[in-house]
Amino acid sequence: MSEAVIRTVTSPPDLLASLEPLLREWLPRQRWFAGKGRPVTGLSLVAAADLLPADSRLGLHHVLVRAHQQAAPAGAAAEGPGDCYQLLIGTREALPPRLAPALIGHVTGGPAAGRTAYDALYDTRPAEVLLEALRSGARIGGLRFERAPEQDIRAGLVPRLTTAEQSNSSVVYGDTFILKVLRRIVPGVNPDLELPLALAREGCPRVPAPAGWMVADLDGRTWVLGVLQPFLQGATDGWELALRELAKGEDFAAEARALGRATAEVHSALARALPTVTLGHAHARQLAGGMTARLEEAARAVPLLRPYAPALRTAFTALAGLAAEGRTWTAQRVHGDLHLGQCLRAPDGEWSLIDFEGEPARSLAERRLPQPAVRDVAGMLRSFDYAAHSAGVRGTGWTESCRAAYCTGYAQAGGRDPRTDPVLLRAYETDKAVYEVLYEARHRPDWLEVPLAAVRRLSVPEPA
Repeated sequence: MSEAVIRTVTSPPDLLASLEPLLREWLPRQRWFAGKGRPVTGLSLVAAADLLPADSRLGLHHVLVRAHQQAAPAGAAAEGPGDCYQLLIGTREALPPRLAPALIGHVTGGPAAGRTAYDALYDTRPAEVLLEALRSGARIGGLRFERAPEQDIRAGLVPRLTTAEQSNSSVVYGDTFILKVLRRIVPGVNPDLELPLALAREGCPRVPAPAGWMVADLDGRTWVLGVLQPFLQGATDGWELALRELAKGEDFAAEARALGRATAEVHSALARALPTVTLGHAHARQLAGGMTARLEEAARAVPLLRPYAPALRTAFTALAGLAAEGRTWTAQRVHGDLHLGQCLRAPDGEWSLIDFEGEPARSLAERRLPQPAVRDVAGMLRSFDYAAHSAGVRGTGWTESCRAAYCTGYAQAGGRDPRTDPVLLRAYETDKAVYEVLYEARHRPDWLEVPLAAVRRLSVPEPA
């Protein structure tokens, strides 16, 4: 790695004050903003640094800002007094038409008075600055840009912002690398960097190895800000592929089987790379208790769920009952939010898993806990159901075919067939469906019928 570039430039202290009125309106409109439906009551600066001088033709400010809001709904992750967001704010005298979607607003005071502020990730030059910082191992204020020693990051790769992400933002550099910029950030070891690094050390080819990463060192803690990985050119995500095959009336079982094999290979590599634990009676009772509490919360919030709650609760009491009889389970690090959209199929047919951040609504501590591998399996099985609903083919046997093929492929690659532990699988599928009911009721009411159909099915346990 080339010698690190040391800089100590920080943004003027009154920068946030001049931007706050604009950000309070702009932040809640962003897809990645977690506090939807609750007004922003104030902003506080966590850290700021200039990546390009404020008085240049193009200013570039890296800002970590905490958004204060009214009380969060019950069950939301609590990381501290308001969520912290990472912003890359560009300032120009005038915004060219191509950057119109990035507009934050016109600054009327402070060091950027008279200029236009915008989301700089839409702009080529700021995106180039980030890649150059990663390539050179820069230090800018409290920011630290790291490069994996074995990676060669070429300069001059043309950046473009992708449009597919929901909870973060990604920039592709010339079909060679993709930089995932985390938006809602928390201090600590982020699994989106931790797990791919561990899998790379293990030599697992199913997950792209990190080429570089951005972190902030603040108050003695490290905050992961972004991860640079190889871009899988020509790859199609599993959701798009499934919908495409459904539209053509093609069977997806072979792909589901291959995806099951890929999942098992990742789980096996994670179990080798990181510690595993045994879940005994006390742990399983605590696990079942958490699932029961989430069910009760969802039933209070969604009246349509209430008639099924007693039957669904039996999925969790059955799990606790097995544990009381002496049954144990192995827990390990898992993906944590596995679904078709988190999987990429290369042109040669090989599948890769991406985005190891875990469910954004859960705290970082929860996301890093070892869990039975079947949790990921349950997430994928639910994803097949969503794809069938989206394509209008529910009830045709497509979902059942995919579920069976996926579990078969998982077992073929050395994983335990999830169907051989129906109590554990039902508990995790039920927990996932309950989560979906609450999410859809709050965010996408038109999709509520998808998890409700699963709730009706899961209310009647299959014969052992």
